Amino acid sequence: MTRYQLILFLAALPALLPANPKLNGRWDITVDNEARRRAWWLEIEGAGTASPKGSFISAYAGDLNKIDEIEIRGDELVFGFRPRGGGHLVYRARLVGDKLVGTFEPQGRPALKWIGVRAPEIRDRDDGKWKRGKPVALFNGSDLSGWKAVVPNRDLGWTAAGGALKNEPKANNLISEQKFWNFEMRVEFRLGEKSNSGLGLRGRYEVQILEDHGRQPDTHSNGALYSRIAPAVNASKPAGEWQSFDIRLVGRQITVVLNGTTLIDKGEIDGLTAVAVDANEGEPGPIVLQGDHGAVEFRKIEITPLTR
Repeated sequence: MTRYQLILFLAALPALLPANPKLNGRWDITVDNEARRRAWWLEIEGAGTASPKGSFISAYAGDLNKIDEIEIRGDELVFGFRPRGGGHLVYRARLVGDKLVGTFEPQGRPALKWIGVRAPEIRDRDDGKWKRGKPVALFNGSDLSGWKAVVPNRDLGWTAAGGALKNEPKANNLISEQKFWNFEMRVEFRLGEKSNSGLGLRGRYEVQILEDHGRQPDTHSNGALYSRIAPAVNASKPAGEWQSFDIRLVGRQITVVLNGTTLIDKGEIDGLTAVAVDANEGEPGPIVLQGDHGAVEFRKIEITPLTR
């Protein structure tokens, strides 16, 4: 949609129709036929005021982006982005009952339909009362049993040899057949130079894996909750060395320990990240291994469920 079309669309709405404040809040979005099978996330604030604003994942490469343009009239929402390289990304939606029913028309590609539901309140807290169950090994050291491709009809691009799971360049992302809710996770991994990967927890929240030894930490660093929570320090080892994550997820609270150093301590997860393939935040979800970036190996992936 061009800016001219956007203006015409908004002009067609009743001029004095007040914005419905029920549009405010956080929305988990499922997208029909999205090429990478990604879920989206949207937050709207100020609907019903003169200055609405919002945040969105994923308009570009997966960051949490502030919305550039937003207009709300009645139950109708239109928001958009203007990439630095040119173009105009426009998303439209209407509040239908308790859902957002929307469309997105990428330039030169078929339109996408999407549905947003309110992000659920998750009351579980990491209060020290959770009991460790029996560990579950998600990688048996010899083959890809228990894993499948995120994007169907594409080669996996992963092999298991010498006790390690290794990807090829631009491999498919992997998703575990098993699903989990609250858990502890132990992962051992190794990266090539300038490489990049990630772990998707419950198929929704990415812990970044990045070759960034010696750099200042930010929300894209090794051990970050991608684009949301930065590590307290950089604890990365150089490329080519084996490293370890110890991750604990209870409700929306996450703790990340890299190579024995705590990076995030009970950080609050506001919502989905770009790795998300499952928008149902109130339900157990799978583990995702990101393989579509750089070279990465895993030799241990173990989940210990946590129960009351």
